Amino acid sequence: MNLVYNILTDSFRKLDSKLPILFIVFILLWGSVTFGYWKKYEWNPTCMVNFGKEFALLNEKETPKNAIVFLGEKGDLGAGYDGQIFYYFSRSLSNLSLDWPKGFDESYRAPRIGYPFLISIFGFAGEKFSVFGMYFWNILFLVLSFFALRSLLSPNYSYLAIFYLLNPFSLGSYYVLVSDSIMVSLVILAYYFFKKQNFLLFILLSSLAILTKEPAIFFLFPLGLKALSKKNLKQIFAVAATLVIPILWHSYLSYRFPNWRAARLTDFILPLEGMIRYSESIFVSLQNGSGFKETARILSRFPLLILFFLGTFLVFTGKLKKGWEFRITILLVMFMIGTGGFYHFWSVYENVSRMFTLSIPALILLINEDETVRHKEYILMIVLILGLFLLKVLFITKSMLYQVGTSL
Repeated sequence: MNLVYNILTDSFRKLDSKLPILFIVFILLWGSVTFGYWKKYEWNPTCMVNFGKEFALLNEKETPKNAIVFLGEKGDLGAGYDGQIFYYFSRSLSNLSLDWPKGFDESYRAPRIGYPFLISIFGFAGEKFSVFGMYFWNILFLVLSFFALRSLLSPNYSYLAIFYLLNPFSLGSYYVLVSDSIMVSLVILAYYFFKKQNFLLFILLSSLAILTKEPAIFFLFPLGLKALSKKNLKQIFAVAATLVIPILWHSYLSYRFPNWRAARLTDFILPLEGMIRYSESIFVSLQNGSGFKETARILSRFPLLILFFLGTFLVFTGKLKKGWEFRITILLVMFMIGTGGFYHFWSVYENVSRMFTLSIPALILLINEDETVRHKEYILMIVLILGLFLLKVLFITKSMLYQVGTSL
């Protein structure tokens, strides 16, 4: 294991010293995933938004005319995936409206206005530009946050930022054009300005990160604890101020949507239920002889189960007083994963894998503080997951039933 890790880190150190080559690798990696997806759907970029027929018909006016619309399999209506929710809400914002798109549950999606807000900036020019915005922000923020993270690391560990740039979870988030990678990128950019004592930009970016997805608090809360322990009043007030805009937005939602409540997210907290039922599904599949494809589909999540235990274990290694704020971040991420239910999270690879995204920069920052933390296994597992993800999306995943546009 040490040999493999040393070869990997030596390669990354060389890439870190030759950034143009690194970005060629990055373009090849993200480009192959992008064009591999487009190729299956007539080279139409709307395919990655994952419009489902049911919701495309309900929101037909705002659906791009030549959009790839998924029909679903036998027995369902073609519900698509989460990227369409951000797209449709962004169209409301582009139309200078706060109307929630038809057919979607606003109770826990509506608080996540950050990503739709960013998309809507392009959406003023039309539906196709909204789709472009979804690609643009994912890529731009990842690249900017890579440089921000790299500048925060000591020269000996700057190469670790490459694990962040090439990690499978940001790529998986981009693959379905959802908000996880955006949220994490905003958190890293905010932390960069926090360290530079530019608290105004820190507050704005952090607020946007929270409004993009709530787990941003998993990074900001320990940061506030660290500021409190140092009795740094400026930092304490800066971290506290990041909650002002989200609280105002949540207050508006409680008025705008009578059925909305902030505690709605607690309905998804089911300690260990997801992992237990997932483990059961593996044994049931093997016992029933479900076939190679079905068994392979179920086992695709097994490395994530191992990663959960590795992540939970590593925070208790090394010098515990060093980088304790990042240890708390990782623990909170693992708590989120460990309490994720089967139906909404562990039953679908994309749903559970994206939950690990924030753990990558938190681990890198922890290693920068404490090199004795046991991290090699976690990083090697991430590289393995990246390889398996590429194998899955490029060679295994087949195209789904679809039509072009909403007309029959």
